[in-house]
Amino acid sequence: MKSLSLSLLAAGLLAVGISSCTRPMESREGDMLASEQSDSAIVVNTILERRSIRAYKDTPVERQKLETIVNCGINAPSGMNQQPWEVRVVQDSAFIAELTEIFAAKNPERAQGEGFKNMFRNAPALIFIATPRDGKGLVDCGLITENMVLAATAMGLGTCIQGGPIAFLKDTPDCNPYLQRLEISADYELQLVIGVGYADEAPEAKPRDASKVKWIE
Repeated sequence: MKSLSLSLLAAGLLAVGISSCTRPMESREGDMLASEQSDSAIVVNTILERRSIRAYKDTPVERQKLETIVNCGINAPSGMNQQPWEVRVVQDSAFIAELTEIFAAKNPERAQGEGFKNMFRNAPALIFIATPRDGKGLVDCGLITENMVLAATAMGLGTCIQGGPIAFLKDTPDCNPYLQRLEISADYELQLVIGVGYADEAPEAKPRDASKVKWIE
């Protein structure tokens, strides 16, 4: 039976090969061009469909998807390939809940807002990004962040890039134990956090100011 299966597989591959070889070159080139156009359309649509999400379902984000997001991030370009970033992924609900308790105690008016679940725009998963304290990695931080949010969008996830929680963590002594758990190198500092989760809203795109684009001809 195994021999028969292998024979059928070989025959199928041979048939595909013959079909491909006997088709006109123009036809095959047309297929390649159509495929390239389709791929580029997917990339462009992903960029245009990305939104900042501030309402999430309680559904946990799969570990495999987070790993893919992070892998896409660290494959971003960086000056001289120095990769001046450190990435920390947090899915620990207790970590998020305890930080939120500290935040709520100091910001009761915000914590009592409708739909408030946590201080990270209610996201169930977090990706922290740190760069060198000397400021040399700020451009690279933007590059790795954009790769991550686009990868998340492509996989049906919502994201929100946040700076406010980082300022709160840095300025609030009660948060120090949680910062220590992130194990950020001493010569690095947190720049932002990306909230990741399954969107519970579908916001429209906000207007973009095309007048800021100039063509020098």
